[in-house]
Amino acid sequence: MNLICLHAVPTFKYIMLKVEDFEKYAMDNLPGSVFDHVHDGSDDQDTLKDNCRAFKRYRIRPRVLRDVSKRDLSVTMLGHRVQFPIGIAPSALHKLACSDGELATAKAATAMGTIMILSTYATSSIEEVAMAAPGAHLWFQLYILTDRKRTEQLVQRAESAGYKALVVTVDYPYAAKKLSEERRGGFNPKVSFPNFEGASFNSQRSTGYLASYNSSEISPSVTWADIQWLRSLTKLPVIVKGILTGEGALEAVANGVDGIIVSNHGGRQLDGVPATIDVLPEVLVATRGSNVELYLDGGIRQGTDVLKALALGARAVFIGRPAWWGLTYKGEEGVCKVLQILRDEFDLALALSGCASVRDLAPSMVVPGPDVGDARL
Repeated sequence: MNLICLHAVPTFKYIMLKVEDFEKYAMDNLPGSVFDHVHDGSDDQDTLKDNCRAFKRYRIRPRVLRDVSKRDLSVTMLGHRVQFPIGIAPSALHKLACSDGELATAKAATAMGTIMILSTYATSSIEEVAMAAPGAHLWFQLYILTDRKRTEQLVQRAESAGYKALVVTVDYPYAAKKLSEERRGGFNPKVSFPNFEGASFNSQRSTGYLASYNSSEISPSVTWADIQWLRSLTKLPVIVKGILTGEGALEAVANGVDGIIVSNHGGRQLDGVPATIDVLPEVLVATRGSNVELYLDGGIRQGTDVLKALALGARAVFIGRPAWWGLTYKGEEGVCKVLQILRDEFDLALALSGCASVRDLAPSMVVPGPDVGDARL
């Protein structure tokens, strides 16, 4: 395996027991500009901080005297059964963490029996990732580009390579301001983006080019009509990522989507929007009576977070930054370790809550609690 990860110090100095341990490792070992790009949110980062803190505002009401000696963590996602309800969210630039990049991430997801969503801005191509992980269950994240023909080509490539769903990001008409990058004069990763082979993007190296390219290539004129257009191009299920309101969920249902990911782009877009766990209940209400599957990302850092999200209506959750930090630590092995920790924490939380299966979870088991420390700051 061609695997070079960005260790600056021996890994034996780190004891990896929680997701935060991988974050600390990444902070200590990645170049500052790379860590900041992955870690930071937009503007004052209020939404970024609240994504994690919001989970602490909810309390679990456990059941007792239930047989939890055998537990089933599996769920179905668009008809595909996965071993546990934690997938890998789309994120870019994996080769800045590890030389195998998205290939290692996909192999980890496959080894662990879960789903990976490949980013449009991956540093490995749609085809390379599919070939590197035979048997992988891959979804492809898509931006609708100003050039609709190129958008159509990406859809065709994903379909031909065996991807099982399209995940359309709908909260990115323009790139938000990221102060840490502006203070550094922009973010200039020295990588190529093979899903855009032949585009000027691959050779452009001006200061701050990544954000400026995104804003010029990703269409700000996308409407629900474009979702209908996209559905006409493919037989793949279409999921919209970036819904935060009941109204948005109703529109998604009306336009025939197959799934919704409740997401605020990891706090990287509009600052000041709610934490995803806080809006999950209203999105659930809006999708009742439909066949639309509901997922959530943003702020998942421990197994009880997963339990709370599933009890409040999510079918499964996705992790972004934690997978990236695991990749930085030990490539494929590091991503597997992050997933194992979250899976095992969720398994224990499920048992301690009196549930033998994901299907035993109910909204009545999670309630708002008192503020915890500075949770609302």
